Amino acid sequence: MKVSDLIKKYEGKTVVDSVSFQLPKGKVTSLIGPNGAGKSTVMGMISRLIAKDSGMISFEDRDLSGWNSRELAKKLAILTQHNNVQMKLTVRELVAFGRFPYSGGRLTEEDETIIDRAIAYMELESFEHRFIDELSGGQRQRAYIAMVIAQDTEYILLDEPTNNLDIYHSSNMMKIVRRLCDELGKTVILVLHEINYAAFYSDYICAFVNGKVAKFGTVDEVITRENLSQIYNVDFEIIRINDKPLSVYY
Repeated sequence: MKVSDLIKKYEGKTVVDSVSFQLPKGKVTSLIGPNGAGKSTVMGMISRLIAKDSGMISFEDRDLSGWNSRELAKKLAILTQHNNVQMKLTVRELVAFGRFPYSGGRLTEEDETIIDRAIAYMELESFEHRFIDELSGGQRQRAYIAMVIAQDTEYILLDEPTNNLDIYHSSNMMKIVRRLCDELGKTVILVLHEINYAAFYSDYICAFVNGKVAKFGTVDEVITRENLSQIYNVDFEIIRINDKPLSVYY
């Protein structure tokens, strides 16, 4: 996927300004930056949830806007920050929604097998028949990820997947993100506020400031004292754990 000269304005204010980058296939790429930097808006345009004003998003050598929605849903899955399901659904029923681009609501035996596999992968078997609104925040997030796995797309877009989770469930969620890439071969793009999660679990980082790409590169290239201090306007020190750069700000 390649993003070229992406622009978005709200009420005359430019919130995404000539953004260009290319997402490496089969890797985890995190979009980071201060509040209001434009990262979630860029994610929204990549997922077609937000209309761009100008620029190009190329997916598999085709303009993203030209893709049929159902065909695109077989290639790209999106999990937004807000996933409040109003219907009374069980975990299994939620995960089954991931098969809609293929089944159109009429589940086949193959669909049921894929749903079983997604539930097992996320270790949800013991409460697959419980209702979503009865689950803890961490369990609910795992159910949504199972739905994404059942959708069986190569690209997975996650907008702040650790939002409203405690440190235990946030860490587990990031381990799941890493497994999606390493074990299932997915290309994962996610928006993160927690810099150290991005540093520890990503392959590449795209940092935004004031609607523009400030830095793009590998974790080691982006997570430096100089870069982070400029991006967040806060003094940083960098330490390394298991050969990963982690930040400490003060």
